[in-house]
Amino acid sequence: MSKYQLAIVGGGPAGYTAAECAGKAGLSVVLFEKRNVGGVCLNEGCIPTKTLLYSAKIYDYTKHGRSYGVTIPESSYDLKQIIMRKTKVVRKLVLGIKARLKEANVTIVEGEANIINKNTVQCGGEMYECENLLLCTGSDTFVPPIPGVENVSYWTHKEALDNKEVPASLVIVGGGVIGMEFASFFSSLGVQVTIVEMLDKIIGPMDRELSVMLQNEYAKRGVKFLLQAKVVGISQDDTGFTVSYEDANGSATVTAEKLLMSVGRRPVTQGFGLEKLNLELNGRVIKVNEYLESSVKGVYVCGDLNGVSLLAHTAVREAEVAVHHILGIDDVMSYRAIPSVVYTNPEIAGVGLTEEEAQKKGISYKVIKLSMAFSGRFVAENEGVNGVCKVLVADDDTVLGVHILGNPASELIVLAVMAVEDHWKVEDWKRYVFPHPTVSEIFREL
Repeated sequence: MSKYQLAIVGGGPAGYTAAECAGKAGLSVVLFEKRNVGGVCLNEGCIPTKTLLYSAKIYDYTKHGRSYGVTIPESSYDLKQIIMRKTKVVRKLVLGIKARLKEANVTIVEGEANIINKNTVQCGGEMYECENLLLCTGSDTFVPPIPGVENVSYWTHKEALDNKEVPASLVIVGGGVIGMEFASFFSSLGVQVTIVEMLDKIIGPMDRELSVMLQNEYAKRGVKFLLQAKVVGISQDDTGFTVSYEDANGSATVTAEKLLMSVGRRPVTQGFGLEKLNLELNGRVIKVNEYLESSVKGVYVCGDLNGVSLLAHTAVREAEVAVHHILGIDDVMSYRAIPSVVYTNPEIAGVGLTEEEAQKKGISYKVIKLSMAFSGRFVAENEGVNGVCKVLVADDDTVLGVHILGNPASELIVLAVMAVEDHWKVEDWKRYVFPHPTVSEIFREL
């Protein structure tokens, strides 16, 4: 029986980060992964979707080149080439992670792990003994039991990422982050996109005001939004899909050539022996402390499986904290400033409290709101497009939340993360010298 100081089940962002961190610190590490290292995020989620979205963004720029004094008479795209590039990018990054793990002396075992007890894992007929066990099995696409859904060949994000033919029309059930990113991609390629969402707004957790602005921007581009619409039936025939829904106006249907189910994700809890550990639950998810340790000493749970924040960047930080605890390094997990980003065009990002959350919690706040036009760089690079930087502050001007609509919100939000996490006041941004001209200077204008 092979013996290790740390056994990790799942090779996604949490798993490979923990493995590399622990391996570099001198621990003996074995990592079990039944598919490819990188998990859903790298192989069929974060990275491939952003690769496709970047191709779509370039195509968007070519279509609007005249606004920048550049004429491109006949721009076009090749979806097969876009998909091939996506595959190449993923393959390159997977090889990079494997190389880093090898350098950290991590043993990678390909196969489905089965937990025997907290100190023993079985895989491929072999037994592996461990002093500490880290579980990071990720999440799967959740498809609700809508009547008829079991009889149709719908897409999930995975099929949408590998599709090489452009449909004339697409209906997306779910207007969250994944739904909006695919709506952005396919609408840029000229597909007629309809989003059916049960809530009264898209990208539910994000700031309402900015969510509405993003929705309006995509509505101008032809994307149709059916909000507060409950899907009650799905069918398919030779011409495509029919989605039946109910809203305030009664019952109706929408048809399209393809159907993408994008309602949400749920942690993977079955198939690897989790039940043998008898871990304490917090509702439907596993309870962990500030070190990501479960109710069983020496068993840690990171990423989607603990249900706190189903985001890759959260999982990475959780993995670091868990390994630090094993190593005896003083570190705790903070969820105070977890950023959320939607990589549409324009991007939208937020961190900390939204107005809706502050009101619900009875927290007193003020809003500072600036047009992104206060940034010369933004005006230079975004002809005819506006954006907003919205900051919520407490009565003493401590930053409570920041929400940005406009490119590159995904990069700008990092400055806001540090402000929210470390309890900055608005004037603290002014203490730093920002390079000019940059869009980030918007924070000095607040």
